[in-house]
Amino acid sequence: MTIDKLKNPTIALGTWAWGDSGETGDGYFGSRLTQSGLEEVADRAHAGGFSLWDTAVVYGMGRSERMLGKVLKRYARNDYQLSTKFTPQAAATCDHPVADMLEQSLSRLGTDYIDLYWIHNPADVARWTPQLIPLLENGKVKHVGVSNHNLSQIELADRILRGAGFRIEAVQNHYSLLYRSAEDAGILDYCGSQGVPFFAYMVLEQGALSGKYSPEHPLPAGSNRAEIYNGMLPQLTVLTDKLATIGRRQGAAAPDVATAWAIAKGTTPIIGVTKPNHIDGLTRAAGMTLSNEDIAELEAIADATNVNTRGWWEQEM
Repeated sequence: MTIDKLKNPTIALGTWAWGDSGETGDGYFGSRLTQSGLEEVADRAHAGGFSLWDTAVVYGMGRSERMLGKVLKRYARNDYQLSTKFTPQAAATCDHPVADMLEQSLSRLGTDYIDLYWIHNPADVARWTPQLIPLLENGKVKHVGVSNHNLSQIELADRILRGAGFRIEAVQNHYSLLYRSAEDAGILDYCGSQGVPFFAYMVLEQGALSGKYSPEHPLPAGSNRAEIYNGMLPQLTVLTDKLATIGRRQGAAAPDVATAWAIAKGTTPIIGVTKPNHIDGLTRAAGMTLSNEDIAELEAIADATNVNTRGWWEQEM
């Protein structure tokens, strides 16, 4: 049985963009990042008390994990938590594919254990979930969760793990003002009733809700996110303007408010960080209080945008 309880932060740090190569057209984000620049980000995060870093094998096919491992070498291992993922579609054809992918992640991250290990998507719940059990038993994984699973798949994974004395300890799905399927499908209620933290990714919709971008200043050309979101930007202006307006009342910015909204909904937002000032925004978001009226108005405006930001990898919840 898992002995130590998962330490659930107010906000987790996302490193999806750390997998970009820096070459135009190679990556979701169009990021051009350096190790020294990301070390500044990590130092600011460390000083601010943010300590859970989320990555995955498929973020740049190992680049994100490798860069994160290099950056975090400057800290004691018990000063931070690592969250990474097994992705079924990238599994090797071997006897123990989950253990094999974990070993590769451990090597890239420069550690001998993962605090929170996820099954990245529900390709075959009955096949992949049992393979987490020996990893929990040997201590290479401290806690496990599922990502992009619907409610019935979450419940099945939990039943499988409970048969061995463990349980699903976290759920991670896409959740933002523009995409609230996890709420509509009852997953947030389930997590609340079971005491399971819900980690929300794409809270800022890859920057489209940051207020930084507009039809006049679109997302970086050649990036995947530009292809997805640039056509939506005219419909998002009213929402990002409202986020900015609420933020100004509290000395904050639009992305801080979107993050604070996710916290107010009872989730742990995973926010991508590539610049030191992003950490300052997380500090502001963690200290904000949104009124019920603010939340209701933001959700009404978001609904009126009539956009669908479900990722190509996501099933209907």
